[in-house]
Amino acid sequence: MPDIVAMGELLVDFTHFTTDTGETAYKQNAGGAPANVVCMAAKLGGKTGFIGKIGRDTFGFYLQSVLRQCGVDTAGLVLDPNYMTTMAFVTNDEDGERHFDFYRSPELSADLNIRYGEVNRAMIDECKILHFGSLCLTDEPAKTAVMDAVEYAKVKEKIVSYDPNWRPALWRNREQAVLTMRSVLKYVDIVKVSEDELQLLTECSTLVAAIAKLFTYGIKIACITQGAKGCIVATPRTIDTYPAYKVKIVDTLGAGDSFLGGFLYKLAAIGKPIEELDRTDLGEMALLGNACGALTSSRKGAIPAMPSAEETRELVRTQDLSGKKE
Repeated sequence: MPDIVAMGELLVDFTHFTTDTGETAYKQNAGGAPANVVCMAAKLGGKTGFIGKIGRDTFGFYLQSVLRQCGVDTAGLVLDPNYMTTMAFVTNDEDGERHFDFYRSPELSADLNIRYGEVNRAMIDECKILHFGSLCLTDEPAKTAVMDAVEYAKVKEKIVSYDPNWRPALWRNREQAVLTMRSVLKYVDIVKVSEDELQLLTECSTLVAAIAKLFTYGIKIACITQGAKGCIVATPRTIDTYPAYKVKIVDTLGAGDSFLGGFLYKLAAIGKPIEELDRTDLGEMALLGNACGALTSSRKGAIPAMPSAEETRELVRTQDLSGKKE
């Protein structure tokens, strides 16, 4: 059974590109932040699984096959003929910023219509880590299904990982989004945020104050991804900054999810309770995450761009950052 299980959205990303003849085109790729996380961990050799719902349609069968090709256990994946697989169109502006247009609604989209009775609780029983993101909290019945699954995981004393993935277009308004994304923090052991998401969640203008605010919810590890600057990993006792690996940036789609996939893979491999992790353990987790994120951003797409275990080891070997910590 999987050590790391993710629950949430699984969708098709249509990524914009320009052909050699100058025409606009879109490439189909598997996406969805929780699925990205477990795919990255699986590519490193981890035992992972996914819980979610997709349509019993062409796109749904495609997504199922991608997860299986990555080595992700799909026993928790529901294919429902009554709903459609969610789609997102991804474009980049002149500054390299990504923009998402989602084709997703509570009435039509499969990922928003998973119910708690459809959740494969046996996968939660056997796993070490349950990971989920905020996009599955935008609408019912998925919101209740996910929150019930997270509560069940806490009762079973599993490590709970959370990505408050901020996508304004998917929420009715900012106030509802913030309140909902905060409401689950009391269940969370590990949170991964960007600096913008950290400020959104905490309403603190300084980094140290914002990190301290996170720990008032009972969080044990906070990962703040900083793109080309690397990442910050904080616990209630320590705050350390870890540099990024140097690569040529091509596409940052999925880089943060790859970071977290590497981070959680290493956590599961170390096998210690969170409270017993030392700074050496946290450093290994952070640098593996940074290597996964860097390599993913050096190619186009999210899951297709994710590195193998061999590629990751080679980057870590050729750019030794193990002694660099601030």
